[in-house]
Amino acid sequence: MSLMLAGIFLLVFALIMAIAVFGFLYRQQHRQKVVKDMLQTVAGNRPMPVTKLLKDLAPEVSGFSQILKSLNVADHLQSSIKQAGLTWTPSTLFMATVGAAVPGFLLGLRFPLLINEVLSCLAMAVATASLPYLYVRVKRNKRMAQLEEQFPEALDFMARSVRAGHAFMISLSMVGEHVPEPLSTELVTVFNEINLGAPIGTALDNLTTRVPLLDFRFFTSTVMLQRQTGGNLNEILNRLSHVIRERFQLKGAVKAASAHGRLTGLILTILPVVTALLLLAVAPGYLQGMAKDPDGKYLIVGAAVSVLLGNYFIRRIIKIKV
Repeated sequence: MSLMLAGIFLLVFALIMAIAVFGFLYRQQHRQKVVKDMLQTVAGNRPMPVTKLLKDLAPEVSGFSQILKSLNVADHLQSSIKQAGLTWTPSTLFMATVGAAVPGFLLGLRFPLLINEVLSCLAMAVATASLPYLYVRVKRNKRMAQLEEQFPEALDFMARSVRAGHAFMISLSMVGEHVPEPLSTELVTVFNEINLGAPIGTALDNLTTRVPLLDFRFFTSTVMLQRQTGGNLNEILNRLSHVIRERFQLKGAVKAASAHGRLTGLILTILPVVTALLLLAVAPGYLQGMAKDPDGKYLIVGAAVSVLLGNYFIRRIIKIKV
């Protein structure tokens, strides 16, 4: 057992050192790419993207094709980290994932509750390795909710500034200086990109990329349409703010109506895990008999799969798009 632990330690240490070297090289390349992208944006060498308000009616890609489409892990992690407002890099997240997998592997080695020791180690390692990514997703969802809540007030501020006779760029700068974080950072970024020479359409499209919310897509399309066809920008912004507030109230009503289902899913998912951990702490031998029994191991696996499936179906039932 001691030789096995020593081998595992050396393997993990070598892996962490390799990841550290890879992270340093990736960071250098990322800095060069950021500077190159900024220069291309300012020079106008990128094609002008088109922001769509309506969803395409083409059938959605699902199954194995969707898995292949989502294999670009680095870009997905980079966008998730940026949307969460963190200063991490994909290599940092990967190192945190590997570091979090080690305690789970050792825990599975100490408590082989599943069918065999290897499966227990792998299951616990995967469970603990997912914690850094779950942290990023929680931070991202929280930041997106803050942006969605702050945006109507920013639109009202911008509409009042336009009504007072200020240009759109001046109004955007004033809003970026007075609204709280995290919305101020996004609006100041748009203002700085335009000041550096980027087309306003490119700067606004970058905003919708950093903040993939429908309200920001409405704002981008509204501003670009007004610049192309004319119209009263003050009235347009006021109406857009009213629509966003109505959607926000509707989402709040839906969230309140589905609160019972979400609480039920949370309790039904956490309760078996907490009960098993308390039993291991209070009476370690109580569950070890089931873990050592061949049929008991299959029962444990079936219970874990059932809990995950139950949580998935409950989330699907209470998930209502507005």
